[in-house]
Amino acid sequence: MKKNVPRHLERTVSGEEARTTMRGKTRRSFLVGGIAAAGAFGAYEWITRAAPDNEVPWPQRRVLDFNGRLSEAYLSNKRLMTTYPPERAGGVKPNGNYGIEHPLDLDNWKLQVAIPGRAAMSLSMADLKQLPKTEMTTGFCCIEGWSGIAHWGGAQFSAFTKNLFGPGQAVPPYVYMATPDGEYYVGLDIKSALHPQTLLAYEQNGKPLEERRGAPLRLAIPVKYGIKNIKRIGLIQYTDKRPADYWADEGYDWFAGL
Repeated sequence: MKKNVPRHLERTVSGEEARTTMRGKTRRSFLVGGIAAAGAFGAYEWITRAAPDNEVPWPQRRVLDFNGRLSEAYLSNKRLMTTYPPERAGGVKPNGNYGIEHPLDLDNWKLQVAIPGRAAMSLSMADLKQLPKTEMTTGFCCIEGWSGIAHWGGAQFSAFTKNLFGPGQAVPPYVYMATPDGEYYVGLDIKSALHPQTLLAYEQNGKPLEERRGAPLRLAIPVKYGIKNIKRIGLIQYTDKRPADYWADEGYDWFAGL
C-alpha cells in the first residue's frame, strides 16, 4: 500500500542561498523596471519633441481631435444636460475679461451677422427679443476645474438660425462668434450650436446681463466648457470651414465638449 506523499515537497535552503536568489530577483526587477521607465521617458521625450500642430505636439493634437470626434458623436438633441430649479442658481464667477476689457456703448450695440453668399446684416436687441424667450437653469463647467449653476434667459440659437434660413436651405457646418473688438472668439460645430439648450442669453438669474458677465448678449452653451460661452457677442458668422478659436489656438481642445 502506497503512503500519502505530499504533492509539493518542501525544500530547505540555507540563508546564503536565499540571499543569492533574492539578489537575482531584485536585479531582474530593477532591470525590468528600468527598461519600463526608460520606455516611458523615451515616449514622453518623443511626444514633447514632435513637430507642433496648433501650438501642441502633433501626437497630442491627434488625441485631442479624437476626443473631440467622440464627444461630437455622443452629442444629441435628445441628450440634455441636467437642469435645476431656478433657486439653485448662483456661484458662477465672471472669470475672464478677454474682449470685454473696454466699456461698451450698450445703447448703440448691434449684432453683426454674416452668412455665405448674402449681404451682412445688423440686428438690435429688440430684433432678438422678437424670438420666443427660453429660460433654463443649468450647470456651468470651467476648464480650470470649478463649476456652478446659472439661470439663463434668451433666445434658442436654433430658433435664431431657423429665422435666418428658410425651409430646405442648407445651414453651414460651423459658426464663428467674436466680441465687437475681435479680441475673443470661438468656433462651434453646428450640431452643438443648434442643440436645444444653446441660448443667445441676455439675462442671468432673472436680470439683464451685467457688463462683466457679458452684456448685452452672450452664449450659454451647457454642452461645452466655459471657454466656449463667449461674452459680449458682436459677430455671428456661419461658415463652411472650421473657424479659429481663441483657446484652441493656444493648444486646447477645439471641440471642448462635456
